[in-house]
Amino acid sequence: MIEEQATNHNGNYSADNIQVLEGLEAVRKRPAMYIGDTGVKGLHHLVYEVVDNSIDEALAGYCDKIDVTINEDNSITVQDNGRGIPVGFHEKEQKSALEVVMTVLHAGGKFDKDSYKVSGGLHGVGVSCVNALSTLMITQVALDGKLYEQQYSCGKPLTGVEIVAETEANGTRQTFHPDPTIFSVLEYKYEILASRMRELAYLNAGITITLTDLRADEAGNTKFETFFSKDGLKEFVQFVDSSREHLIQDVIHINTEKNGTPVEVAIMYNTSYSENIHSYVNNINTIEGGTHLAGFRRALTRTLKKYAEDSKMLEKVKVDIAGDDFREGLTAVISIKVQEPQFEGQTKTKLGNNEVMGAVDQAVGEALTNYLEEHPKEAKLIVDKVILAATARHAARKAREMVQRKSPMSGGGLPGKLADCSDRDPDKCELFLVEGDSAGGTAKQGRNRAFQAILPLRGKILNVEKAMYHKALESDEIRNIYTALGVTIGTEEDNKAANISKLRYKKTIIMTDADVDGSHIDTLIMTFFFRYMPEIIRNGYLYIATPPLYLCKKGKIEEYCWTDAQRQKFIDTYGGGSENAVHTQRYKGLGEMNATQLWETTMDPENRILKQITIENAAEADYIFSMLMGEDVGPRREFIEQNATYANIDK
Repeated sequence: MIEEQATNHNGNYSADNIQVLEGLEAVRKRPAMYIGDTGVKGLHHLVYEVVDNSIDEALAGYCDKIDVTINEDNSITVQDNGRGIPVGFHEKEQKSALEVVMTVLHAGGKFDKDSYKVSGGLHGVGVSCVNALSTLMITQVALDGKLYEQQYSCGKPLTGVEIVAETEANGTRQTFHPDPTIFSVLEYKYEILASRMRELAYLNAGITITLTDLRADEAGNTKFETFFSKDGLKEFVQFVDSSREHLIQDVIHINTEKNGTPVEVAIMYNTSYSENIHSYVNNINTIEGGTHLAGFRRALTRTLKKYAEDSKMLEKVKVDIAGDDFREGLTAVISIKVQEPQFEGQTKTKLGNNEVMGAVDQAVGEALTNYLEEHPKEAKLIVDKVILAATARHAARKAREMVQRKSPMSGGGLPGKLADCSDRDPDKCELFLVEGDSAGGTAKQGRNRAFQAILPLRGKILNVEKAMYHKALESDEIRNIYTALGVTIGTEEDNKAANISKLRYKKTIIMTDADVDGSHIDTLIMTFFFRYMPEIIRNGYLYIATPPLYLCKKGKIEEYCWTDAQRQKFIDTYGGGSENAVHTQRYKGLGEMNATQLWETTMDPENRILKQITIENAAEADYIFSMLMGEDVGPRREFIEQNATYANIDK
């Protein structure tokens, strides 16, 4: 509820534009309500909230450079060259507007349409929330020839607003130290921030964003990257699709405004069988889609179908064409800007504004119609692929019906190799996907039968990145996985989405050997989940087990070691630094452990180490999976060399 209406309508950004909605007291009591969680995700969300303010200045046309720095002590500095937060006196609050912005939740210029036409930060909680969750926050504002500064701790001012220098620059500089009593993790991950900064640069063409990491690595090196996109989404979709073989080389790029809604869309078609659409509203990744995505799909289906019919390409086709067929091999990025976005869905990442559907539908329909008419050769390639997808889908359905008629008793059963658990509560149950029958047998012996189920997998599962949709679902190993989970996939003709409402386990744990082959199997299984059941990853249900690499012994002292550093520490502690004084057993595979050892090290919830699989950035994950599982060897080799951390177990 807005308490004070703005009175300043002349385009200036002053204290009068700052409006107060409510106080800040609850943030420290329930931080997860405001930033999602107090782990890795919440820690990085603090940076996004501050950067969002600078992006909003850029969207308003007042800022073109944002510098983000991870300082040596894991504090963060964000600096922009925008107008600077107003420092004038705020009549209603009886204090500086800067202090109001920094210490009152939901206070800012974003609620005043004269200050910001659209705002990415409106869905969030603002810089005051970051302030509340920081032990120290230093705000500097360069404005009207002076540099103003105010310092805060846990959301409360330590000083007044002071003039500390003279300057010719304009802009805002925020430095904050996350509170260690709030956050379980305090170390910022460069890759997570780099991924988001890259995404923001693509979504906001013409803005330069730099990311600096002042924390030196072992060689004393620091990191620095500049993110800049001249062509926006056109470059974004090329980046996401760069590891795939292109059906057409063109990017169909739409950048227009319909009914007062700016709409930007970039479309590419490739030879793969998956649909990859990434949608954004005011720079927020709407992973659950919404009205903008519905408008895009409607326009795509209608326009392509009309072109195919008008050009007589469907005359000899004997199967019905469904909406999904038009999107096979499609990669698209949709970005719209909305003054007052209405979000719905459990994660608040589904757009509900009805007026947006028509705007996107109209924009895409017009542009795609023009493209198809002007590029008949490319249009024929796209329609041919649509017909191929429909024919394959129809053949797959007939094959499934034939199998079901032949074996009516086998439809609803669980896989024969599954050793199920006795508990039926999904919240307590976990499923281990184990590489090979041998290790599967050991795992069955070592598990806790009450809540741990074991499904052995025979070798490497199908690479779904390079397989047609129905071929993937016909694969025995893949069918065993989704049948064991209780998940149905692609049951409706026009819907490939997985239905996880009857999921039997809330933890699925991939357990493979700690070697290159094991990692390849991990990646194949993760690719399957990402492409066919992303909800399981988004809900935090997918994990990778980490078996130890070594068992070190010195007399009666035994320790499992998961890394070379742990092994070296054991040698230094108990062997006087001499490898020969310590007996080391190297585990080259799960099969080398007996059931007790496997339970103690890898399966026992009290002792094991599980890595939770998360999707921080769907577009980046899309690119990485297509690169890892695709045909191009060069980028894959480079990625593996940069990220592989295997122990040298044969030295």
